[in-house]
Amino acid sequence: MNKHLKELIELSQIDKAIDSYNPQLETADKKVVKVQKKIDAAQAELDALNKEIDENEDKIKAYEEQLTLLNEQLAANVKKAKEISTEKEMKALSLEEDIAKEKMTFANEEIERLQGINETKRELAKEAEEKLAALQETFNTVNEEVSAQKAEIESAKGELFTQREELSRNIEQKVLSFYEKIRIWAGNTAVVPVKKQACYGCYMKLNDKTYSEVIKADEIVNCPHCGRILYMESVTEEA
Repeated sequence: MNKHLKELIELSQIDKAIDSYNPQLETADKKVVKVQKKIDAAQAELDALNKEIDENEDKIKAYEEQLTLLNEQLAANVKKAKEISTEKEMKALSLEEDIAKEKMTFANEEIERLQGINETKRELAKEAEEKLAALQETFNTVNEEVSAQKAEIESAKGELFTQREELSRNIEQKVLSFYEKIRIWAGNTAVVPVKKQACYGCYMKLNDKTYSEVIKADEIVNCPHCGRILYMESVTEEA
């Protein structure tokens, strides 16, 4: 087999091995992202509950202030009643008191209702906090596992990069550049085997002349259809 072809086959196999780790890294990262999304959702739920509780507390405070004003108004009306001299004024004052009392009843009912809602929401918020804490623990565990896994992968990739660098130094620059140009568009299928007289990059059948050249392996042969570098993975009886 041609020396350069042999070197390119080996280089291609190293490149495939390096890139084969990428899906593992992506899967590892997805584990962390998946838990992080759950944490974000739990945090958003907790924030929404706390916001609703705060809004209800503001409403309760407003109703309590309204009750204070209405109480002051009723107290003032008691004083006014002593100074009233006509029935018309008495009726007007009585109507004013009735309206004030209705407002007070409504305010008290609303305060009670909002306090009940907040009691429920505080329980839900407590559950959300516990859920968030549990998810954070899960995240820490998963993150540690993923970090260890990624460290192993990066270490393995580092060894392969070292092998690649050593091999690249020994390959003729012109041949290496030729390989890299094809790899830009073909990726890890820049160098592919021929099986059943077909290129295993584009799966097109080779003509007899090209097929014969691939079998001989005296020179680097490109697929006439796609341009990939071809080699015989094994010499079959048919060949």
